[in-house]
Formats: sequence, C-alpha cells, structure tokens
Amino acid sequence: MNRSRPPHPLLPAALLAGLALPLAASAAPAAAPVPTSYNYYVASNGSDANPGTAAQPFETIVRASRVALPGTTVHVAPGLYSGGFRTTMSGSAGRRIAYVSTVRGGARLVPPRGSLTKMAWENRGNFVDIVGFQIDGRNAHGGVRWTYGIYSAGSDSQIRNNHVHHVGQDVPCTSAGAAGISVDSYYKGHLGTVSGNLVHDIGPTDCRFVQGINMSTTGSVTNNVLYAIGGAAIQMWHDATSVVVSHNTIARSMTGILVGGGDPYYIKGPNDFTNVHNNIVYDNKYGISEQGSTGPNNSYRNNLVYLNAAADWQLNNGLKHLGTVAQAPQFMRYGKGGLPDFRLRAGSPGVGHGTSEHAAAADIAGKPRARNGAIDIGAFQR
Repeated sequence: MNRSRPPHPLLPAALLAGLALPLAASAAPAAAPVPTSYNYYVASNGSDANPGTAAQPFETIVRASRVALPGTTVHVAPGLYSGGFRTTMSGSAGRRIAYVSTVRGGARLVPPRGSLTKMAWENRGNFVDIVGFQIDGRNAHGGVRWTYGIYSAGSDSQIRNNHVHHVGQDVPCTSAGAAGISVDSYYKGHLGTVSGNLVHDIGPTDCRFVQGINMSTTGSVTNNVLYAIGGAAIQMWHDATSVVVSHNTIARSMTGILVGGGDPYYIKGPNDFTNVHNNIVYDNKYGISEQGSTGPNNSYRNNLVYLNAAADWQLNNGLKHLGTVAQAPQFMRYGKGGLPDFRLRAGSPGVGHGTSEHAAAADIAGKPRARNGAIDIGAFQR
C-alpha cells in the first residue's frame, strides 16, 4: 500500500531561507555536536586514499562508512556527492554512528552517471543518524531513476534535518512506489525517528503508491514540512503501530496523513496506539485518513485540518478527532506559483492552539516550544 505536483524550479538555499532561518543552507550547523570517540571527514575534493582526517579527508561517504565503528561521527563538508550507495555499519545504543552534513543542506547528493540503484542513500545499519543532507533527484544522467531518497532499514535510525526533493518523478505510477524518506521494517529493523526534514516534489502526480515519509514500524514523525507529494505526505503501513505523528506541516498532496496497517512483514495486528497531534494538513485531496487495519486506541488531537478537497477526515472504529481547528492556517506566504513560507502569521488560528501531549520540545528551526505555555500547531513555533 503506497500512494506531486509539477516540479517548479528552485534554489534549495532560497527555499530553505523562505521557510525560516536557520534552515537556510548557510553557516548554520546541521546539528549540535555529537560526543564521539572517532571522527572522520569527507570533502568533495578529498581522496579515498587519504586517512579521512580534517586535513586529509575522504572523498566519499561510503569510504568513511567502511571504517566507522560505534561512537563515530562522519563530518561531510558542503559540496556535490554522487548518491546511489549503501551504508551497513552499525552503532550501539550508547555509541551511535552519525553522518552529519557540517552545513545544513550543504552536502548535496545528486544522481551519478549511469545510476545502478533506485535509492539515493540506503542505510542497513542499526543506531545510525543521517543529519542535514540534501537529496536532489533532478538531473539524472542515465541508468536507474531514483525513486527513494533516504531509505533506512536498520533499527533505531534517526533521519533528521534533511532536505529531500524531486525524487521519483519522471517515472510511471506503479506499485513499486516511491518515497522521499522511508523507514522500513522489511529487514527486521524497528523504531525510527524522522524529524525536522523538508520533503517536496516526490513521485508522479496523484499516485497512491508514493509517500513523502513512509513509516512501517514503531517510532515518531515530527516537525517535518512536506508538500507536492504524489500520494500520502506521511503514511504508516505494514508493521506500523504506536507511532507519534506530531507538529508536521503538510500541503498540496494527495493525502495528508494516512494511518493504516496491512500487508504485514512480521507484526500481525492493527496500527493502534498511534497519536496524531498538532499537525497542519491543508489544501490536499484528502486530509487525515485511516485505512486498512487500524485499532480503537489511535488519537487525533489539536490538528489544523482544512480545505482538503475530497474529505478532511476519514476515521475508523467510531473514533472522533478532538480540538480540531477547521480554518485556513494563514501561512506567511502560500500560493500555487511561488516558493512557500510555512511559518504562521501572528493571527493564525494555529498559534497557541496545540496540545502539550506528544508536543515536540523545539520546532523545525530549533526554536523551543513552551511546554507549559502556548504551543503552536505545525512545524513552526512563532
């Protein structure tokens, strides 16, 4: 069970700046420094024959991944890098492996000549963080077209602060599917965190097999901005259950949030105890929809759901949504022709109308949310 709009030209840094600083691809780091035992460095002008030090960096992420031990951070400098690779090394619960773009969005993965894989980055390692990269699927140079941006099949993976765009376009709509970010349990991985990502222009238009973010296990999907997704902007299926979906901003897709279960890999049971709180789901075909096998303990609270053409809500098991705001969100800039700015205006009905239950501690730009004060709906806190 899988599910864009015509692509429009954009400069990634300009788009990020339009969303809100410090999301711009400037000197802002991708994440706070991670305490590590080992550090390796990658630069586009490096060499894989180098030792991977700051003075003599590797050229490729794959080369760095092959020497990564638990407790390693791989620092990737701004530049263009060929995507279409797999990382397999695993960290541990207390000693993760982190791949970090030193400038948010600055390390950009692009299709190689004669691409051999449908995935820009496939991760099979456990306890792995992928932080701050840009996955740009435009300008393919022959071979297999990318239909997946970041695909992670390891346990306890964290996909944070990435910009994934123009993936899975110029391909037919088939059940093979496409996704900007996919956390998959097919290889027995479980528990995924997908937070602070910008995902847009994924898949062919009105294709139900396409997702912006696909979650097929337990975990959380928080503080992401998604638009122009061919199918569901956020979808849960297969072994998904007990997922927190909070503070996402979604627009111009086929379905905003699809909570579902079916075609299980290992877990036979409904998608239950999933919490969908504080999301903006605006101007899609469908808003928030339960499909397939779902349980009676899912909760839908304090979401702004409005102007979804076919239906704002489709819930099973007699469930009711609570605290819903049914008004236009009043983004700073939004229209069919230009770059959107999804921050909220001062008079937005989403300001101060969120719930503290499952609220993210900070917004997509790192601004803290007042747990005991006014919590805004969506990815941005005013």
